[in-house]
Amino acid sequence: MRPEVDRIAQPWGDRTPYGRGEAWPVRVDSYLAPGVTADAVERWVPAASLLHSNGDAMDVAVAHGRIVGVRGRPGDRVNRGRLGPKDLFGWQANHAMDRLTTPLIRKGGRLVPCGWDTAMDRIVARSGELLDENGPGSIGFYTTGQLFLEEYYTLAVIARAGIGTNHLDGNTRLCTATAAEALKETFGCDGQPASYTDIDHADVIALFGHNMAETQPVLWMRVLDRLEGPDPPRLVCVDPRPTPVARRATVHLAPRAGTNVALLNALLHEIIRTDRVDHDFVDAHTVGFKELTERVADCTPSWAAGICDVPAGKITEAAEVLGGAERLLSTVLQGVYQSHQATAAACQVNNLQLIRGMLGRPGCGVLQMNGQPSAENTRECGANGDLPGFRNWENEAHVEDLARIWNVDPTRIPHYVPPTPAMQIFRYTEQGSIHMLWITGTNPLVSLPELHRIRDILGQERLFTVVQDLYLTETAQLADVVLPAATWAEKTGTLTNADRTVHLCEKAVDPPGAARPDLDILLDYARRMDFRDQDGRPLVGWHDAESAFEAWKKCSRSRPCDYTGMTYDRLRDAGGIQWPCIEDTPDGTERLYTDGISWAAPDDCETYGKDLVTGASVSETEYRALNPGGKAVLKAAEYVPLHETTDENYPLQLITGRTLYHFHTRTKTGRTPQLNAAAPEVWVEISADEALRHDVAEGDLVEVTSPRGSVRGRLRISGIRDGMVFLPFHYGYWDTPEGHRPGARGGRAANETTITDWDPVSKQPLFKTAAARLALVERGDGTGSPAPTTTASAPVDPRHVPPTAGGSAAMASQSGGEA
Repeated sequence: MRPEVDRIAQPWGDRTPYGRGEAWPVRVDSYLAPGVTADAVERWVPAASLLHSNGDAMDVAVAHGRIVGVRGRPGDRVNRGRLGPKDLFGWQANHAMDRLTTPLIRKGGRLVPCGWDTAMDRIVARSGELLDENGPGSIGFYTTGQLFLEEYYTLAVIARAGIGTNHLDGNTRLCTATAAEALKETFGCDGQPASYTDIDHADVIALFGHNMAETQPVLWMRVLDRLEGPDPPRLVCVDPRPTPVARRATVHLAPRAGTNVALLNALLHEIIRTDRVDHDFVDAHTVGFKELTERVADCTPSWAAGICDVPAGKITEAAEVLGGAERLLSTVLQGVYQSHQATAAACQVNNLQLIRGMLGRPGCGVLQMNGQPSAENTRECGANGDLPGFRNWENEAHVEDLARIWNVDPTRIPHYVPPTPAMQIFRYTEQGSIHMLWITGTNPLVSLPELHRIRDILGQERLFTVVQDLYLTETAQLADVVLPAATWAEKTGTLTNADRTVHLCEKAVDPPGAARPDLDILLDYARRMDFRDQDGRPLVGWHDAESAFEAWKKCSRSRPCDYTGMTYDRLRDAGGIQWPCIEDTPDGTERLYTDGISWAAPDDCETYGKDLVTGASVSETEYRALNPGGKAVLKAAEYVPLHETTDENYPLQLITGRTLYHFHTRTKTGRTPQLNAAAPEVWVEISADEALRHDVAEGDLVEVTSPRGSVRGRLRISGIRDGMVFLPFHYGYWDTPEGHRPGARGGRAANETTITDWDPVSKQPLFKTAAARLALVERGDGTGSPAPTTTASAPVDPRHVPPTAGGSAAMASQSGGEA
């Protein structure tokens, strides 16, 4: 037993160094509630993390019918026993006193309790009226990245073949739609090429807009352990903030917001100029190299430096590291996905890997990362706008194959226009063509851009809104019907993480009151709506999580995300298994494209692609001419300037982002004592030079204003690049007297300020492209800034800033550290 480690103050725990090519050592992390000992635990139930995309495997401790703690699972391939702060403490939100325990319906302008029959009858009645009067396009579904695979697949069948609507998308549109689109544009199909185990073998790891230390802390532990071992990898970090990754990087590039394409084109220029290209690989496995070379021919480091405000020498140095790598792993996340030219930039990272021939071998690959625990499942199952099984909605053979599996006529599956992305769903709702919106497990009244507009949309009298959630969120407060859902450890299902690892999460305890699993709610709705296939049988023919999983396996058969070699029993025995997994490969597939590009042929691909600058669709004919052999496509893109630029009135670039201790809109982490104490309130972050220019100091109350709205918070002076202001996006109003809107003292939600704009290819909103100004409201009152000191928000001068702590509860248990 090692000494306890305060996992708020030291979020990544102790080091277990290891060398290149060695196995990552085991380290088991655990936390039990105060007063609970290991001997008091009656059962340990397998699960995986719900509060990020890493897929950390854990066991849930149960005593007297309640969750009392968690421990990491030592044999699992993802985390080898480690857990991050949200893993260790986040389960306590299940016990929050304000959990929804009964359905609510709106009467006389107020939400009042009712029974399930009353709530479901109201939903079914309105669904039927709208289908009869306005057709399937009058109903939309907006879901989350936190359900189980079995629930997404059921929702996709209901929406596509039951209702027949094209309006189905998830909040994954806000965080990782670009990941899917970039993979489809380059490889013809979704699916992460690399594996987390590539960290064990890489000699260079490049992180583009990916603050791994805060978004996937256990994956960062893996990198830290390599850095502390023999033959450590070199890191290249692209991020405007001094993240923990940036502090350990060999080269840190901090570009102006919205200039990623210019920077990446310069890196490609240098690698091609110095002939660090694997020409044999490029010739055998790609198309488009000539066009890419021509596009970046004039994109010198000096040219990029003038756009990105990064020294040309630094760009050259980064290109030297990338070009000299023997085994290069690249990762990408929100700094690319939520910024200008998102898909174009992400595709240039793919291009970097491909022209270097770094694919399909240990240590060589790209991870277009996810932000949520089951974002991958939304894409596989078709709950994010695509068709299930990575089928191409423009390919009639793919639609007919799906119709055969569902036993419906192909015309019943809407596929004559593109699936409707989330921002367009809300626009149709604003315009009045969508009359019913069913929102599951997400909180758009905090997470979508330009919040005053979203309040107006969801506040319309003509809109019938269903919200299915755990708490009375800002969004639920405006609903017509609120359905209380069970959550993680209160239901059974599977989660697939960012490197295609599937985990089974089993029910450990009963949900509170009358709350129900999301799958049970969807099955009940399908039964009440009496959806039928073309032989008159129930369209949704399964009855529980395991039977839903078996149905999904049939849909996945012979597709890139083939699950047919998995069973619940196999997942119980083996832990995490990576897809594709078929009967001949029951242990799964560690990395894709080991024998060339698999799913890019015109008859197989998930998409024919889009123009990276305009978003215009590439036709099937054009794609067949470009890529008849089904190779990876090196898609070039020119840099174009930002839509919203700074000026005298709005001189700062505004970016939003995450902190280690919170997840999305804090509905869970804000109800977790240790996590909430670590980052209790919104803050505003600028550089020391900007603080001097604005005559403000650490802890001052300041207001950030964009053309759309304002946010107030205490100031943190950090190492962020000059000319920029940062706001964490997690904070809303559910735990304030105002409820779902700003109070008299101003906004708390970062998205009061962000712009309604999205990437033309992935349709992902751009949260890192606004212009803003900053003004002093009042001098500091001695309380300082609530920003954590352990993360990217660390102060430049820590002498007068108390270190981050999670409160006494964080260390109250004898099992609260690492065993």
